[in-house]
Amino acid sequence: MSSQTEQVRRTTVPQIARRKGGEPIVSLTSYHAHTAAIVDRHADFILVGDSLGMVMHGMESTVGVPLELMIMHGRAVVRGTKKALIVVDLPFGSYEESPSVAFRNAARVMKETGCGAVKLEGGARMAETIRFLTERGIPVMAHIGLTPQSVHVMGGFKTQGRQEAEWEPHMADARAVTDAGAFAVVLEGMVEPLAAKITAGIAIPTIGIGASVECDGQILVLEDMLGLNPWTPKFVKVYGQLGPMIEDSVKRYAEEVRARTFPTEDQVYR
Repeated sequence: MSSQTEQVRRTTVPQIARRKGGEPIVSLTSYHAHTAAIVDRHADFILVGDSLGMVMHGMESTVGVPLELMIMHGRAVVRGTKKALIVVDLPFGSYEESPSVAFRNAARVMKETGCGAVKLEGGARMAETIRFLTERGIPVMAHIGLTPQSVHVMGGFKTQGRQEAEWEPHMADARAVTDAGAFAVVLEGMVEPLAAKITAGIAIPTIGIGASVECDGQILVLEDMLGLNPWTPKFVKVYGQLGPMIEDSVKRYAEEVRARTFPTEDQVYR
């Protein structure tokens, strides 16, 4: 008898949306095919974040990331994966001008990468754009709290909600993106009680990054949790020390090349 390999199906936007209040949603960023293939075996969705500007290209913030760069990395991640939903960030300047401009750029991202959804920053001020996109077939993940694309307005990467008097605008943002049709919302850099209150008060999943275990899911920058960056924020748990491992490997390689002990017979063609 012949056996057929069961086809692997990608996680869909409705499947993520239905996880509200259920099993926690697992997510990480990825920017290239080989790491995405590893993450794909364990994550529910993978975010091709505009954080790639800082992590991969040495930028000081995400503000300078162009749309073409997001598309290039988005293609790589889609090619390297089979199971996870792929969400691609819309970079600064690609969606704020108007809903129609946002649609044009979001549609381009989806068509040219093959991703399943886009993410954009902003709460109530972007609700009209989120509604415009979702009504035209583009799934949107929202992002509120600490929004890195607004770092110059915020005056730096500052924790949100330190004072309870500051909570209502964030809660209003969460309600606005939910009502506009976002299927999930990232809560970044937010104090735990505020994140918990938002999570309990809206009907879509919240994805925390520096927003506590009370969220419906979590996301981290892959390179941060692998110890590849010299500095990590307070909310990051480092699960591996790949930075020192890579440096040790490069050091030993350099020493062997200089000593003419590499390549050996095992690496030479005869």
